[in-house]
Amino acid sequence: MKPEILIEAAAQAAKKAYAPHSKFQVGAALLCADGTVFTGCNVENASYGLTNCAERTAVFSAVAAGHREFNAMAVVADGDSVPFPCGACRQVLNEFCGGAFPVYVASADALESYQTLSLGELLPHGFRL
Repeated sequence: MKPEILIEAAAQAAKKAYAPHSKFQVGAALLCADGTVFTGCNVENASYGLTNCAERTAVFSAVAAGHREFNAMAVVADGDSVPFPCGACRQVLNEFCGGAFPVYVASADALESYQTLSLGELLPHGFRL
């Protein structure tokens, strides 16, 4: 699948975000090994520790549906901010994906100017048991 298709799916997911506190809407699209795409958006809570990021929402939805093998992820934020996954999301991806796993990040204002990073670049020393 072309990165642009995954990025567009993430951009659509960002529009569904529940972000009344930060006003920072983020969407993610996760490509499974079988071609299925799961999307997620951030869901905030007044108690910020209970907020769930878009990336983890997508991963948890995929896992709940029985998927365990992933090929790529796109993350898009509204406006002109480029949303790099937080540490918790990087570690969750590390549970399922190797260092070469591609992560595409883009702002909604410039989807065509996306950046590609590997999970290894984002999390060079991820925790594993």
